[in-house]
Amino acid sequence: MKKVIVLFSGGLDSTTCLALAASRGYECYALSFSYGQKHSIELEAAKKIAASFKAQHLIMDLPISQYQHSALTDQNIDIPHHTGSTQIPVTYVPARNTIFLAFALGWAETLNAKDIFIGVSHIDYSGYPDCRPEFIQAFQRMANLATKMGVEEGNITIHAPLINLSKAETIKMGLELGIDYRITISCYQADNQGKACGYCDSCTLRKQGFLIAGVVDPTSYQS
Repeated sequence: MKKVIVLFSGGLDSTTCLALAASRGYECYALSFSYGQKHSIELEAAKKIAASFKAQHLIMDLPISQYQHSALTDQNIDIPHHTGSTQIPVTYVPARNTIFLAFALGWAETLNAKDIFIGVSHIDYSGYPDCRPEFIQAFQRMANLATKMGVEEGNITIHAPLINLSKAETIKMGLELGIDYRITISCYQADNQGKACGYCDSCTLRKQGFLIAGVVDPTSYQS
């Protein structure tokens, strides 16, 4: 059975990726990060979901909360309402997916796993530069250049199966895979019970996804 690292937040997209990897017969290793995010309650969801898939789960502590000027980590910046702007938003965390993938690559090499899944999309997203196909392709090239496993064996693959999917399409895929989206947390400022705010970028895109998919939104909201 081939091993795979799944970057895993406990949200809608990463849970869909984990379910997809499991459905393809991979031995799944879920990798989550505690990086000073305001919505750290997502890690509780990640623990439960990973266990439900019988995936080995690792939560790594990263000191990137020191990277200020992001609304996700800076206590002096409020989480904004969704605006629909195409500009890079204040919720962008400096180099986050690059950092996450680098740690995933190190764990993959340790486990001799040549596959890494990440749940990014450039269709329904908030304008983050590290969610684009060009970034994924560039990181994959780097992974095969910069590691012993890549140089000696090659074929390290960064899978981004949602990259060309809308949120609605992702939801439909996940439902076909049997995901119960009630247990996922996507909100940037979910409360201690995991209830979502309903107005941040992540909540708005999630709401729209269920609406367009024609599926009842099972998310628990604060009001």
